[in-house]
Amino acid sequence: MDIISLVDNMSEDMYLRLKCAAETGKWPEGTVVDLAQKASALQITMAYQSRHLNSDEILTVGADGHIVDKTKRELKTQFANLNDNPENNIARFSDL
Repeated sequence: MDIISLVDNMSEDMYLRLKCAAETGKWPEGTVVDLAQKASALQITMAYQSRHLNSDEILTVGADGHIVDKTKRELKTQFANLNDNPENNIARFSDL
């Protein structure tokens, strides 16, 4: 089975397990992941992100298979738009 058909048929729960293994070096239940498993988990996680998530967040894998990176200007614009949103309930300490 090739990686694309594996990713196309993989459940979100399996993706989350593999993502945990790639990020922490342990399976969700705490068992240590060896280096070969970690490398495979990372590849499959990136392929899943590319095929299913279609995220435009920085440092994720986009639909084109490339890691999404943004310029400083793009990030400033993105965060400025978040500040204009009244539903944005992040604490602001401007009176300091």
